[in-house]
Amino acid sequence: MAKTKLTILLFVILFPVVHLPVQSTVGDKSFVVVIDPGHGGKDYGAIGSASNEKSINLAVSLLVGDYIKKAYPDVTVMYTRKTDVFIELDQRSEIANKAKADLFISIHTNANRSKTPYGTETYTLGLARSDENLEVAKRENAVILLEDDYERKYEGFDPNSSESYIIFEFMQNKFVEQSIFLASKIQSEFTNSSKRHNRGVKQAGFLVLRTTGMPSVLIELGFISNKAEEKYLSSKAGQQQLAKSIVKAFGQYKADYDRKSGMSAQEQVPTADNDSAVTSTRSGNETSGQVIYKVQILSANKKLSTNAPELKGYKADYYVEKGLYKYTFGESSDFDEIVKIRKSLIKDFKDAFIIQFKDGVKIINK
Repeated sequence: MAKTKLTILLFVILFPVVHLPVQSTVGDKSFVVVIDPGHGGKDYGAIGSASNEKSINLAVSLLVGDYIKKAYPDVTVMYTRKTDVFIELDQRSEIANKAKADLFISIHTNANRSKTPYGTETYTLGLARSDENLEVAKRENAVILLEDDYERKYEGFDPNSSESYIIFEFMQNKFVEQSIFLASKIQSEFTNSSKRHNRGVKQAGFLVLRTTGMPSVLIELGFISNKAEEKYLSSKAGQQQLAKSIVKAFGQYKADYDRKSGMSAQEQVPTADNDSAVTSTRSGNETSGQVIYKVQILSANKKLSTNAPELKGYKADYYVEKGLYKYTFGESSDFDEIVKIRKSLIKDFKDAFIIQFKDGVKIINK
């Protein structure tokens, strides 16, 4: 037991949670997301009756990246792999750290000895609180056994030993709140958009997340061991549906990130070459030069019909900005009044926030 404690201590000392800053390998893009297709090459991951995990992970990951590039041209998308190659676990997080990424998304496919379990799970880094979560971590971490000199690199960490996972109890992850926020959004979109069974947001000790210096999640798309779910995971339609759900969740995370970082305020400065002008949202009763407050409730890639389910029965106005239709409800020159309107909307649009206009043009929020 003394030897085990010493190994754990050395592991914690020699492998800190966050790497030191390194030189970025990307340009001046405002947001960098690294997508990590789990497994690859000689590591097939979980094996189904007619498919394998590494192929499903790669197909969905490439779709996620393509969709993000099209919807968010200001985002830099990077991959840990784009082909069927073997990438060691520590190299995956190193790619994200060197890129100074803002987000790390690792995509996997689940499996179980029983053919009954099905549904999606999204994990953040932490100590597994159940045997089931621990087994998932053990299976994903077992890839290090295929790496050369893994015992030295991971300081004796044994992916099959429960004792090795005690280290995750002492790790302080400063990105846990953001990671859980994204994981929750992903699970919500899997349920609402892809109609998948929601197995929840969970924590476990994944080595691939351990040294990422940014918010990070590990997604389990479904169970390849379940015959019906394997068929869905292997289908082009299923892969597209899952990828779109992940991107919708990413969009919600990015919007929250922009608001908190102040980037949204910078983007709201009207310029001659953007499309912030919004005559459709003006009431006609505004006084020239007067600031009008509105509550933004959602964004969409296309114009929604007045009875669209996304609007939940509200008669909303909209404006177009950077190719997105952004919907608002309520307006007032009285800030206290618009705060009350926002509070009344939270039950239906929990991400609703206040924006302001002057002469029909959105201006910087203060």
